Amino acid sequence: MKKQDARLSAAQLYRSVDLKQYDFETTADLEMLQEVIGQPRAVQAIRFGIDMSQPGYNIFALGPTGLDKRKLVQQFFTEQAAQQPTPPDWCYVHNFDHPHKPRTIELPAGKGEDFRNDMEDLVEELRTALSAAFESEEYQTRRQTIEQEFRERQAEAFNELQQRAQEEGIALIRTPSGIAIAPVKDGEVLSPEEIQKLSEEEQTHIQEEITTLQEDMQKIIRQVPSWQHKMREKLNELNHEMADFAVGGLMDELCEKYEDFPDVIEHLDAVQKDVVENADQFLSSEDGSDQTMQAITQRMGGPPALQRYVVNVLVDNTETEGAAVIYEDNPTYQNLVGRVEHRAQMGALLTDFTLIKAGALHRANGGYLILDARKVLMQPYAWEGLKRALRAQEIHIESLAQIYSLISTISLDPEPIPLKVKVALLGERLLYYLLWQLDPDFAELFKVAVDFNEEMARDTESQRLYAQLLVTLIRKEELLHFDRGAVARVIEHSARMVGDAEKLSTRMQNVTDLLRESDHWARQEESDVVTARNVQQAIDAQIYRADRLRERMQEAIQRETILIDTTGAVIGQINGLAVLQVGDFAFARPSRITARVTLGKGQVVDIEREVELSGPLHSKGVLILSGFLKGRYAQDQPLSLSASLVFEQSYGGVDGDSASSAELYALLSAIADVEIKQSLAVTGSVNQRGQVQAIGGVNEKIEGFFDVCAARGLTGEQGVLIPASNVKYLMLRRDVVEAVEKDQFHVYAVETIDQGIELLTGIPAGQQDADGNYPEGSLNALVAQRLKMMAEKRQSFSEATKEESPT
Repeated sequence: MKKQDARLSAAQLYRSVDLKQYDFETTADLEMLQEVIGQPRAVQAIRFGIDMSQPGYNIFALGPTGLDKRKLVQQFFTEQAAQQPTPPDWCYVHNFDHPHKPRTIELPAGKGEDFRNDMEDLVEELRTALSAAFESEEYQTRRQTIEQEFRERQAEAFNELQQRAQEEGIALIRTPSGIAIAPVKDGEVLSPEEIQKLSEEEQTHIQEEITTLQEDMQKIIRQVPSWQHKMREKLNELNHEMADFAVGGLMDELCEKYEDFPDVIEHLDAVQKDVVENADQFLSSEDGSDQTMQAITQRMGGPPALQRYVVNVLVDNTETEGAAVIYEDNPTYQNLVGRVEHRAQMGALLTDFTLIKAGALHRANGGYLILDARKVLMQPYAWEGLKRALRAQEIHIESLAQIYSLISTISLDPEPIPLKVKVALLGERLLYYLLWQLDPDFAELFKVAVDFNEEMARDTESQRLYAQLLVTLIRKEELLHFDRGAVARVIEHSARMVGDAEKLSTRMQNVTDLLRESDHWARQEESDVVTARNVQQAIDAQIYRADRLRERMQEAIQRETILIDTTGAVIGQINGLAVLQVGDFAFARPSRITARVTLGKGQVVDIEREVELSGPLHSKGVLILSGFLKGRYAQDQPLSLSASLVFEQSYGGVDGDSASSAELYALLSAIADVEIKQSLAVTGSVNQRGQVQAIGGVNEKIEGFFDVCAARGLTGEQGVLIPASNVKYLMLRRDVVEAVEKDQFHVYAVETIDQGIELLTGIPAGQQDADGNYPEGSLNALVAQRLKMMAEKRQSFSEATKEESPT
C-alpha cells in the first residue's frame, strides 16, 4: 500500500443514511414495528424457555444495561400468559387439630373471595341461629328440667337423711357455715349444758347417732360433684343437640355449594364440630366479657374466639385474566416467599393464620416472575430462598428469625403451597458466568441463557425496520414526530454508539433518551416536528454535560502543562492515543511516548511496568516489540541494545495494547536515529510479524488528536494513523469529516509497521532482498546497521574484558 493509498477519503470516515431509501416525510406516515429486531438469538431462547415445561428451565437474560431486557422478556411472558388459564386462588384456614400449622385450600379463580365472604356471613348467621336456639322456650324448658332433676335429687337425699335423724331425736340445722347436727327433745335443740345432764348411756347413744348421720351426710356431699357432672353432661348434650340443630341447616347449605371441593368440605366439617363444641362463644354478652375472653385466648397463643372461622385469601385472582406476570422490584426474602406478620397486644407480639401474607412467588404461581439478579443476590437469604422454592416446587413460608434461630418463641408453620412458575432473572454477563461457575445449583435451575446482543447489522432493510422501531418508541413516549432527516441522524448516531459504521445499537434506553431530548429541543423552538438539527442539539447537549474532564485535559495541553507537539519532528518521540471512559462518555487523550536506546543485552524496558503502573495487556504489547525486533533484525546476531519506553506525564495506570505500534515506531526511530513527524498521532496494536491490528475507541482517538490540532490551528499536515481493519468502524464527527474534505486533516489506514513508519518519517521502509539485505538508505537498513554496530561494540567490549581479566 502506497502512501497515497493509505489516506482515507471523507466518505470513508462517516457512513451517512441515504434519505432516498425512505418514502415518508415524517414518522407519522409510518406504521409501528410489530416484531423484535436485532435480537434473533434472544427471542429464540425466550420462546424455548417459555415452551419448556420441565423443571429447571428457568431463564437468565444476560447483557449490559440499556437493552430493555425486562421489557422484551415481559412482552413475551405477557403474550404467553394471555393464552393460559387463570391460576387458582389460594387460601389459608385455621387448623383445628394443630393450630400452629394453618392449612391451605385451593379454589378456582374468584372462588377464594366467595368462600371468605360466605364464611363471614356464616359467622353472623351462626350468632343469630345459636342465639335463637338457646333462647327458645324448648331449650329453656329442657335445661330447667335437667337442673330441677339435680336439685330434686339433692333435696331428696337430704330429706331422707333428715327424716332418719328425726326418728332418732336428732335435728339437721342449716347454718351460714353449713349443716350442723344437734340432739332435740320435745322439739327443742338441747344445749351443751342440757346434754351434760343426760345419763352416760343417753349421751353415748346420741353421739353414736350423730356420728352415723355425719358419715351418711358426707356420703351425700361426696355424691354431689358426681350429680353435678352428670347434670353438666346432660346440659352439654342438650347444648350440642341444640347447636347441631341450629348449625346443621346453615352448614348443609354451604357444603352443598362447595361439594366439588373436598378440602372445603373437610374444613366445613371441622368448623361445624368446633362451633358445636364452643357454641357459648357465639353467645357472649355485650358487656365486654367477650373481648376479655378473646384477649385471654390471644395471650394463650391462639386466634381470637371467632376469628378462627374466617378465611385468609392469600392469592386472589378474581381480576386476573390468564396467567400472572409479576415483576418484583424489591426481592427481599419475605417479599419473595411471603411472611407471617405479628400484632402487638398487651406487651406481646401475637400472630395467627390471618396474618400470613403472600410473596411474589405466590402471586406469580401458575404464571411468570421477573427478577433483577443483582437485587436478589444483595438481599440476605433471598437467593437461597428462591432456589429452595424452585428446587422443592413448593413455597414454604418461614421467617428469617426462625431460619437463623434468632428467636425461640412459638410461631406458625403454614402448610406449603405447590409452586409452578417460570422465573426470569435479569443481569449482566459477568454475573451469569460467575453464578454458573460458583453456584452448583444455578445450572440446575436456570438452564436457559437468553443472551442479548448490544448491536445489530446495519443494511438497507435493518435501517427501514429501525425507522419503524423509532416510530414505536415515539408514539409510546408521546413525542413529536421526527422528519426523515431526524430519523437518519438518529440511525447514524446509533451506529456511533456502538462505534461501528456497519452496526446499529440495540440499547433502546440510550436511543429513547436521545428521542426524548430531541423532542425537548424541538418543543423549545415551538416546532411541530423534530428535525435533524434538534437531534444534533440533543447529542451536543449530552456531550457538553459530560465532557468537563475532557475539556480540562484539552486546556492542559493547550497551556502546555501536558506536553504534546503537533508540529516539527523528533527522534524517538511519538504521539500515542488513549481512551478514557467517564460514566457513559468516552473521550481520547493524546499522550507523548518516548524511547531511548543504549548498548545492552537485548532488553526492552517498559518503565510503566517497572513502577507497576502497567496492566498485563500493555506489558504483553511491550514484550511483543522485543519479539518483532529479534525476529526481523537479530536472526544472525544478538540483539545488543537496552531500550526504555515510557508514557510521559502519565500518573495513573496504563493498560491495553493499542499503543504497542506507537511504541514500536518510537523505538525504531530511536534505533535508526530518524525523526518522527509530531503532526501525526498513532493508534493500533502490533504482532510479532509487524502487522498492525485493530483497536477499540478509534473514533474517539481520532477526534481527541483532532481537537488538539484544531485548537492550535490546522496546518494540512496533521493526522492520525489507524489500523486498516478499523476503517469499517469509522463514524467521525462532522467537523472532522469537513476538515478531511478540505485537506486540512488526514486519517491514514495502515496494515503494517513498514507502511506506518514511512508515513511518520518520510523515509521508505525498505524490503529485504534474497540475501536478507535492505535497500541502502531505507529505514529498515538504518535500523539493521545500528543494531549490527551495537552487536559489534558489545562483542569488542566482551573480548576486551576477557583480555583484561586475570588468568
